[in-house]
Amino acid sequence: MAPPRLELDCAQSVNDIITRHPSTIAVFNRFGLDTCCGGSLSVTDAAHANGVDPEVLCSALHEVLQPQMEAR
Repeated sequence: MAPPRLELDCAQSVNDIITRHPSTIAVFNRFGLDTCCGGSLSVTDAAHANGVDPEVLCSALHEVLQPQMEAR
């Protein structure tokens, strides 16, 4: 049985996600999303605005957070 995932709501803004989970900055950068001026957009909206599949982005964010959950 897989351990539960750390909660991350992709309807939250990019800035909110980064504030709660600084390790996600690398994911946003890898996908080319603006973590400064575009940070007020939801993760889903930021993905759409940059031609990124929101499901792929959210999955990548969850993958970064998984080790944090396992450490708990």
